[in-house]
Amino acid sequence: MSGIGCRVSGVLTFGRELAIGSVPFTGYRSPFYFLPLLIHVLIPSKNPKMNYTKLGKNGPEISTVGFGAWGISGRDWGVTDDEKSKKAIHAALDEGVTFIDTADVYGFGHSEELIREVLDERSDTDRVVIATKAGNNFYPFIGQEHKVTPGNNDYSVKHLVFAAEQSLRRLNVEALDILQLHSPGLDLLERDEPWLALERLKRDGKIKHAGWSVMSFEENAQAHILERHHELIDVIQVRYNLLERQAEEVLLPMAEKHGTGVIIRIPLLFGFLSGKFTAGSNFGENDHRNFNLSPEKLAGYLKDLAAYKPLFDRFSGYSMAQISLRFCISHPACHVVIPGGKTLEQVRENVVASEMDFISFGEFSMPGN
Repeated sequence: MSGIGCRVSGVLTFGRELAIGSVPFTGYRSPFYFLPLLIHVLIPSKNPKMNYTKLGKNGPEISTVGFGAWGISGRDWGVTDDEKSKKAIHAALDEGVTFIDTADVYGFGHSEELIREVLDERSDTDRVVIATKAGNNFYPFIGQEHKVTPGNNDYSVKHLVFAAEQSLRRLNVEALDILQLHSPGLDLLERDEPWLALERLKRDGKIKHAGWSVMSFEENAQAHILERHHELIDVIQVRYNLLERQAEEVLLPMAEKHGTGVIIRIPLLFGFLSGKFTAGSNFGENDHRNFNLSPEKLAGYLKDLAAYKPLFDRFSGYSMAQISLRFCISHPACHVVIPGGKTLEQVRENVVASEMDFISFGEFSMPGN
C-alpha cells in the first residue's frame, strides 16, 4: 500500500512523498497517520477541540487560535474578495474561534466594517472578543490612491480618542473589547499622551482593556515600557514566529511575570511558514510582501527554515503552518495566535493548532542549541 502525502496549500498528493511547502519529506506513512489533517481540512467541523484561555490576568476568555483580519482589508495584500473574506470569518467562528484582531487602518476601516457585517449575520457572538488598534492617522489619505498604506503616526490624546470613537461606530459597540497602540516607536512611547489617552478611554468606558502592539524587531529595546506601564497595559501584541524569536529574550518573560496577555502576530511570517513560497516568489506593488518578503529576505528565511526540517519531519502528519502556529502558543507566556485566513480551507487548517498540545515548547529548541 502506498503512503499518503500532503501539501501545506491543502492540495493532497498520493504516493510515498510528503511535501511540506517546497521541502520534500519522504518515507512510508500509513494512511491512518494523516487522518487528523484529512479530517480537519476536508470535513467541516464544529470546533470539537478548540481550546480556550484567559488573556492574561485581566483579559477575557478567548480561543487560543484567533483570526487576524489585516489580510481581508482590501489593502496591502493585493486584491481581496469581500464575500470570500466574510466566509472565512464565518468559518473561523464556526470552528470555535472567539478572538478577532484588526486595526482601524486596515483597509481604512474596511476590516472593522466586514467584521461587523459578519457578526450582524450571526446569533452566537456573545463570546467574540475584538481587538483593534489606533495610532496611524489614515484619515487624510481617504479618497487618495496609494499602492500600500502610508504611515502617519499620531498618538496624541485627541487623535486616539477620536480614533476609538470611529472604531466604536464601525464595529457598532458601546465599548471596544481591546484597544492597542499600533506599534509606535520608542520616542512616542516615552511620551505621556498615549498612556493618558488609554487611561481616559478606560475611565470613560469606551474601552474595556488597554493594549500595546510592540514594534517589530524592537522587542528588547522597548521591553522596559511594559515594566513601566504594566498596571495599565492588559495586553501586548508581539511579532513572534519560528524564525523570529527575539521576544523570548526579555519581553515574553516580563509579560509572564506581570500576567500580561500576549497576542502573537505574524506567526506564519506573512505566509512564508505555510511553505508555499520559494526563492523565486514575487508579489505585486500593492502587496506589502513585495518588500517584507523581498528576494533577499526570502533567501535568508529559506536558509533558516532548512534547519527545522527534522522538526517538520518528526510531526509530518501535520502541515508546516499547523506546526508553526503550535510553536507560538506553546510558549508559556503566549495566549493566542492570530493567523490570517482568506479562505475556508486556510481557516480550517489553522485552527487545528489549538488542539496540538502534545507538542511542547521544548520540542521547538532552536537548531544548534
